[in-house]
Amino acid sequence: MTGPAPTIALVGNPNAGKSSLFNALTGARQKIANYPGVTVERKSGHASFADGRPLALVDLPGSYSLSPASPDEAVTRDVVLGRQAGEKRPDALIVVVDAANLDNHLCFALELIALGLPTVVALNMLDLAERDGLTLDPERLAAELGVPVVPTVAVRKRGLTELLAAVDGAILSHGLSATDQPAPPPGDTALHQRARAIARAATLAETPVRRWTQRVDAVALHPVFGLLILLALMFVMFQAVYAWSEAPIAWIEDGIAALQALASDHMAEGFLRGLVVEGLLAGVGAVVVFLPQILILFLFILLLEASGYMTRAAFLMDGIMAKVGLSGRGFIPLLSSFACAVPGIMATRAIPDAKDRLTTILIAPLMTCSARLPVYTLIIGAFIPNRSVGGSPVGLQGLVLFGLYVSGIVGALVVAFVLRRSVTKGNAAGFMMEMPRYQWPRLRDVGIALWQRAWIFLRRAGTIIAATTAILWLLLSYPQAPAGGDVRQVDYSIAGRIASGLEVVVKPIGFNHDIALALIPAMAAREVAVSALATANAIDAGDDEDAVAQSLSERLQGRWSIATALAFLAWFVFAPQCISTIAITRRETNGWKWPLFMVGYLFALAYAAAGITYWTAVAFGLG
Repeated sequence: MTGPAPTIALVGNPNAGKSSLFNALTGARQKIANYPGVTVERKSGHASFADGRPLALVDLPGSYSLSPASPDEAVTRDVVLGRQAGEKRPDALIVVVDAANLDNHLCFALELIALGLPTVVALNMLDLAERDGLTLDPERLAAELGVPVVPTVAVRKRGLTELLAAVDGAILSHGLSATDQPAPPPGDTALHQRARAIARAATLAETPVRRWTQRVDAVALHPVFGLLILLALMFVMFQAVYAWSEAPIAWIEDGIAALQALASDHMAEGFLRGLVVEGLLAGVGAVVVFLPQILILFLFILLLEASGYMTRAAFLMDGIMAKVGLSGRGFIPLLSSFACAVPGIMATRAIPDAKDRLTTILIAPLMTCSARLPVYTLIIGAFIPNRSVGGSPVGLQGLVLFGLYVSGIVGALVVAFVLRRSVTKGNAAGFMMEMPRYQWPRLRDVGIALWQRAWIFLRRAGTIIAATTAILWLLLSYPQAPAGGDVRQVDYSIAGRIASGLEVVVKPIGFNHDIALALIPAMAAREVAVSALATANAIDAGDDEDAVAQSLSERLQGRWSIATALAFLAWFVFAPQCISTIAITRRETNGWKWPLFMVGYLFALAYAAAGITYWTAVAFGLG
């Protein structure tokens, strides 16, 4: 039989192994382009039937439904219905389903089968399903679906010959022309019920492990108990940030003090020694000392991700986010922003709705990034007593840190609620997600990820923070205050005079000269606020041995009121972002309008939050 090569489209949910199957069938005989008029990627390639006849393969974007919620899903719908400009309607479909998630993947498969095209189902990743204790009956599944079902393991190139043979047979025996009108798919409720019934019928055996997973999810995904578990995990995480970090922080502080003493003893007094001791070691060291707390925080996050729980946390938050007008698709970018707002903002590219994406970008900086942690822990360690709450094992310092993180999250949700009803008005779109199986985290992978995070932090400390601290030390050291005068060097310097001007603006909310001095360099990186305070205090101490011996926390206790310290914490919950975040926002929104809007509203929120906190604290006698 001769004629044009038939076009076969590979269709399925995301993460079904569709691209792996496409690569296994086509090898190097493929090309990548974009569909006309959109930025959605088009992958096409060539393969052959067993007798050598050619066929064309198209790998369509992963979709959950023929009712599109994104440009990718719209392209998939238009191609299979023959509506895509410049694209021939497929002669047949290969529907790729994940054997371990049949009930989810069969919903889309049933929609596609209802279109009336020659269809074959590739029951993919069957080896992983069997490894997890699931035994399926492909013949029963084929009988229930009314189309051929072929078991495949794409990554090992198993079942490929049988799959192409089934496609060839489906094309030859099918009586419907590709130009005929497709049958309408059933309604959503009936579709899900039918998918679950077919999945049950095709399941021969299921181990207790899979049933145990379902029982755990019944609690972990419960709208009330699940949310309480999530809050409890976050609470334990922040308690551990303090409880586990005391010893390593002390080791680092002792090491930095030893380096300062060594430099003072072996370097001649003058410019270079001042830069090393008072600038780099005092400033950068004040930030590096918080590395243990940052690593403890990321240890918990990595363990939750590797165990499969983080996706369930996204599911729990979807309902809350929908109430303020956000899509659940925004959870992952916002979660990424806890590490740094820059990758979080970049991750919003996966959000199809422009207004939804813009809202997520604008609130991403309100997630408490790791750069805020040194500021929080410095002030909490200096002004919040290290004691338990009401005789319980709950530490007050960890409780305050937990409250700051929750404040950022609540603030982001409130801002999103306001934005979605004003400047980014629009409707939230729902989304579907698959729950990964629970598993023990691989310690090697967690260790590598922690090392990468430590290296990023230390590299940042050795570049941006070191450079900013060196410049700040120069501005604090010159011009030199007159000898014997009563004017402090910090006040007399260039930086001190700039801070004095800014202090006029921030004094009503309880900020002093120290804070005014720290706010400007903190625009480069949040952690620099700590190094700025440390450098200023090191210069202010001068040759006073008692002052030099004091830690930064002890010196702040003698110079700040509790009201001022609380206001400083409130400021950093909402503080305008670092330069890197502003730059990435400008790139992702293609202009300066929204970055300037973001900085403006964050500054207003920070000023108001600090002011309200300060005035309230003073009213309670803490000023």
